[in-house]
Amino acid sequence: MSFRATVLTLYPEMFPGALGLSLAGRALEAGAWSLEPVQIRDFAADRHRTVDDSPAGGGAGMVMRADVLARAIDHASPQGDPRPRLLMSPRGRPLTQAGVRELAAGPGAVILCGRFEGVDQRVIEARGLEEVSVGDFILSGGEPAALVLLDAVVRLLPGVMGNAASGDEESFESGLLEHPQYTRPQVFEGLQIPEVLTSGNHARIARWRREQAERLTAERRPDLLAAKEAATTTG
Repeated sequence: MSFRATVLTLYPEMFPGALGLSLAGRALEAGAWSLEPVQIRDFAADRHRTVDDSPAGGGAGMVMRADVLARAIDHASPQGDPRPRLLMSPRGRPLTQAGVRELAAGPGAVILCGRFEGVDQRVIEARGLEEVSVGDFILSGGEPAALVLLDAVVRLLPGVMGNAASGDEESFESGLLEHPQYTRPQVFEGLQIPEVLTSGNHARIARWRREQAERLTAERRPDLLAAKEAATTTG
């Protein structure tokens, strides 16, 4: 069974977007995964196709209505659908490579893209939406975040990457940032490829790459090292 993604959005024309190109696009064309954008406005009850209203208690902006979203979710994910229901939200749990791998191993996902000031909390609770964040920043809507999530997942699906081992040493796979990469020419503007990488000594190369990954992680993401050490201690 291929990975099946359904995206609930006010802007279905944003999909597949970049997901229709390169690895993800070829995999989509080959049927390794499928993508169905659903227009949320189709589930509005009035002739103006209204999907939002002013926030209870007052305040700026608008909030997406629970009743409209519930109808859209029920249409996209009827009872018995095994796929997780996700809401792209800056207050959600951070998306990690481990979470991406978990999604890639499953049947797919139903992804709700919020807009305006957010989504009525009642539909989040009533429909069991899991809030997911792609970073500590605010986007104009959930669509770019959904594209990021799906790109990360699709590349891990069987057969999408030409060499399945390509992802084994990438950043976050081992809890570290990836080591520096080099290729020809041997000398570029006076800078040479590190000698160890052309030595043919695979043990030395592996050790150097590990040391470089640890160095970069310590410099740029010490939080990853702290988490890795804590996991080792508790494990």
